Amino acid sequence: MIIKPKFRGFICTTSHPVGCAHSVQEQINYVKKQKPIQGPKKVLVIGASTGYGLASRIVATFGSGASTLGVFLEKPASNGNTATAGWYNTAAFETAATEAGYYAKSINGDAFSDQVKEKTIALIKEELGQVDLVVYSIAAPRRTHPVSGEMFTSVIKPIGDSFTSKTIDMNSNEIVDVTLEPASEQEIRSTVAVMGGEDWERWMHLLKEAGVLAPGATTISYSYIGPKLTYPIYKEGTIGRAKDHLYATSKEINKQIQDINGRAFVAVNKALVTQASAAIPVVPLYLMLLARVLGKKGLDENCIEQMYRLLANRLYCAEKLLNGDHLIRIDDYEMQDDVQAEVSALWEKVCIGEIDIIPDLEEYRKEFFKLFGFGFDDVQYEEDVREEVPILSIKS
Repeated sequence: MIIKPKFRGFICTTSHPVGCAHSVQEQINYVKKQKPIQGPKKVLVIGASTGYGLASRIVATFGSGASTLGVFLEKPASNGNTATAGWYNTAAFETAATEAGYYAKSINGDAFSDQVKEKTIALIKEELGQVDLVVYSIAAPRRTHPVSGEMFTSVIKPIGDSFTSKTIDMNSNEIVDVTLEPASEQEIRSTVAVMGGEDWERWMHLLKEAGVLAPGATTISYSYIGPKLTYPIYKEGTIGRAKDHLYATSKEINKQIQDINGRAFVAVNKALVTQASAAIPVVPLYLMLLARVLGKKGLDENCIEQMYRLLANRLYCAEKLLNGDHLIRIDDYEMQDDVQAEVSALWEKVCIGEIDIIPDLEEYRKEFFKLFGFGFDDVQYEEDVREEVPILSIKS
């Protein structure tokens, strides 16, 4: 079939297998050009199919020579519909890793469930023995609690007061006002339950209890703080409350794995174009202006560049640059004073119509399309492609 991008609101409902494979190969090629990392050798990535989770898996494999097990929830192609981008990404990654001689297997299922946790532990015991790095990188809108069965749904809302700001209307290309009403206590609780640290802690507890964490094992989860411009909708909103819980959880996990000399970290990453961020008011406009400033300064980084720097220059760096609170700031370029000053100045000019943001919007859209395998110059999108692509380790 000939595959074109289709949208429902902020969601792209199609993905391109050749384009996704091209994206994965670009990331692999980048890592292979960098210095090898004296890092992990057996890695579990929970949320391994897109974004930072996928990039972590690629860096661990092609930068550190690691065997990897990935867990995710993605849909294969069926009934003439394409698979999700994460499915195609994983198919391409597993093929490339296997051809290069690396162990790479995957489990497709709800990572919040105890069933998937048990299946993962059984596979580690059988084929890897133990893991020395656990990456927790889940971005999901809802979660069913494995014990109580309660369903939680996350929301993106301010806390306490309503919030009004400028944002970009992606359909009209216009700068418009947006107002968000504050979250209820139940919405705050649900967002923390989905995006906080409870599931990460449960994973680590069960992995340790099963004896599949290697001595000195590291675990890391990902977060974002951002500038004051986005505080009401992010840091001080429901997402920020969940990320506060995630950070508090890292301290608890540290205590729990002290006896095996383990360590737990939260990495604060830079803002990136993702399907999730596209749905957050204010954030797309901020991302456009940030990309302009960082690009001009030669400081912009994509997912794979961030994750290579995280592993090579922070987690597994001989200089031990980590601070004592187990919070790793890999958003340092974004948060430089000069960068934020320039972004703020541009924001003010955009809001009063002094500068044209259409070029920035076009670049943003290009990056968004690439998440789903579209917009790569080397891919022939007018050609028929087979939408059914298998993942080597997953039986159909």
